[in-house]
Amino acid sequence: MRVLIAENDEAVASFVRKGLEAEHYAVDVSHDGEQARAMAGEFDYDLLMLDMNMPRVDGSSILQQLRTKKPGLPILVLTKSTRIEDRVRCLDLGADDFVGLPFSFAELSARVRALLRRSHNPAKLVLTVADLSLDRVERRVQRAGKRIELTAKEFSLLEYLMLNAGRRVTRAVIIEHVWDLSFDTSTNVVDVYVNYLRRKIDDGFEKKLIRTVRGVGYELSAA
Repeated sequence: MRVLIAENDEAVASFVRKGLEAEHYAVDVSHDGEQARAMAGEFDYDLLMLDMNMPRVDGSSILQQLRTKKPGLPILVLTKSTRIEDRVRCLDLGADDFVGLPFSFAELSARVRALLRRSHNPAKLVLTVADLSLDRVERRVQRAGKRIELTAKEFSLLEYLMLNAGRRVTRAVIIEHVWDLSFDTSTNVVDVYVNYLRRKIDDGFEKKLIRTVRGVGYELSAA
């Protein structure tokens, strides 16, 4: 799942980003209110973390505009304010929850999971193909009931393949969505990571779920 951190304080943003990436989230960061508003409006984020004191466009304006444009987007406010009226105002403007700074990352992570569980269709939270399942909130992968440990990038790649189960996806599209890079025809990073996944997902099982589509890319399917 992809999270946008709109945070003026670079140290706070870096701390939160590292923690979320360690839990297998894809994370984008903006320290500028105008840029954050544009990114949140253009891209399909699963959650926005918002500092109310953003430069150029403040958090209040971002909240109001996004609530009109994307009413279903979960928004978690990060605030240094201890005033009850400031927190009430955040909620009234459309925030779903808030965390006061300084905070425990364990609490922040739990609040993120709670917001994601409430905001998503349950069918989209746990992806299933044959006997393979991937829990997008708890970051858990199992095949035939056996837990499979994946790195953050392996998890993101498998999640993307499962979201597109039964469809052929090109290496260029995978690069765009999983690595956020422009496609370089000379790189074999997708092939390398697909091989990593195959060893963990398919080795030891009679039915192979990941197949190569010659001249195109890859497909994950129960067929």
